[in-house]
This record gives sequence, structure tokens and C-alpha cells, in this order.
Amino acid sequence: MDAASGAWAETPGRQTLRKTAAIGAAAAVAALLLLCVFIIDSGYIFILSEVFHATGISVLIYKLTKDRSCAGLSLKSQELTALFLSLRFYFNYRMYFDMHGVLDIATLITTLWVIFMIRVILKSSYMEDEDSFPLKYLVMACALLALLAHPKSSDNLVNRLMFAFGCNLETVAIMPQLRLMHNTKIVESLAAYYVFSLGVTRFLNTAHWIIQVVSSRGTILFGLVYGIWPAVVFISEIVQTLMLGDFCYYYIKSIAEGHSVLRLPSDSV
Repeated sequence: MDAASGAWAETPGRQTLRKTAAIGAAAAVAALLLLCVFIIDSGYIFILSEVFHATGISVLIYKLTKDRSCAGLSLKSQELTALFLSLRFYFNYRMYFDMHGVLDIATLITTLWVIFMIRVILKSSYMEDEDSFPLKYLVMACALLALLAHPKSSDNLVNRLMFAFGCNLETVAIMPQLRLMHNTKIVESLAAYYVFSLGVTRFLNTAHWIIQVVSSRGTILFGLVYGIWPAVVFISEIVQTLMLGDFCYYYIKSIAEGHSVLRLPSDSV
């Protein structure tokens, strides 16, 4: 093989990444089509996503109480989750408080309990060295993006900035958890299911948005007020799904092969 052909040759890692992306994209399209066919009201998809999230939290609580260990869990991700849930509860309380608000406050309470367990009760098993994502830069980036893109509504500027900041935090909250798993490469089954449930939740939320946009022929975007904010909201949902898609692929593959723990390849997450 000459130098020119060698330059164009794909490495095994790149081939694996392309294969993973192709399988994930095909599965996502198939799942989206099935949701469109069998679920008439897209609101049910949103409720289903919250059910998956609640299931993931329940499994996480079970892991902490049964194993008495928080190994494999990112405290930073839990703290970011608690922060954006607090902001979301604040806005739900101000505007409308329905079943979604009830589920949000329940999730916030359980997340705060998980943080307490990691910081106090199970502190000795916390993998602090592996939970190495630079949190302050992540928060600063979310704040900067909120200044650049936020709702243009009649509400006061502080509330609009806080709302955008909370949405941005929700997008990146999983990143410290993904970094921790990238560092360890071995993920215990219950912790893996928790992250997988977050991936399913994000996909269902994205599917909900796509179906809403398509069925309304784009008019629903005007309900999110004008400017670039509607595009930011829609893109953030897709970004969250893509960040978790790679992990979900390897999780399903590991389950299908009958492995008790998930071993991630070096080029994953």
C-alpha cells in the first residue's frame, strides 16, 4: 500500500465509530416512525420520557441503598441536575403547576437525597479523582450562552436569563457522568441502567419535539417566542440525545451479549 492509499485508509476505531453512528441513526429513525404510527397524542411521549427518568432514579436509589456504594456515579452531574431542576420547579410554580411540576419536585427531592448520600453517607466510595470534569467552565459556558440566546418575552430579563441558563444546564448535566465513565471504562450494571434511562428520556423528549414541529408545520416554534431561542431549545434536545447515543448503543450490545458489567471501548463516550 502506498502513502496516498494509506492516508485514505480508515483505522479500526474510525470504522467502529462510523458503524455505531449508522446503527444508532437507523434505530432512532425506526423508533421515531413507530412512535408516530402508534402514539396519536405526542403528549404521551413526554409522559413516557418522565416515566423512564423516574425509573432510572429509582434504580439509582436502589443501588445506593443495596450496595452501600456510590462508585461509578458523578457527584458533579447530580449537582448540575439538582440546579436545573430547582430552576425548572421555580418557573413551573410561577406559570403553571401540573403533574409535570409534581414529577419535577419529586425528582429534585430524590436527586438531593442522592447528593447527600454521596457527600456524607457513602463519601468513602466516591470516585473523586475520576469525577474530573471542570465544572466551573461548564457553568460559565451555560451562563454565557444564556446571555447570547434567551426568550424574548414580556417577562423581566432576570427571569428570562435564569430560564435559558436552566435549559443550558439540563443539556450539559450528563457530561461529568460521561467523563467519569470514560475514565473508568467499566460501568456497574445498575449505574449503566441509570445512564441508559437518561438516554431513553432524552430521545423521547427529542422525538416529542420533532413530532410537534412536523405536525404543526413549524408553527409551534413561534409559541417559544421569536429570535434564535426556539432553535437553541430544539438543538439542545438533539445534542443531549447524541451525547448519550453512543453509550446507549454499547449498553444494549452488552445486554445482548449477556455481560454483567459494561466495558466501554477506548474511543467511546
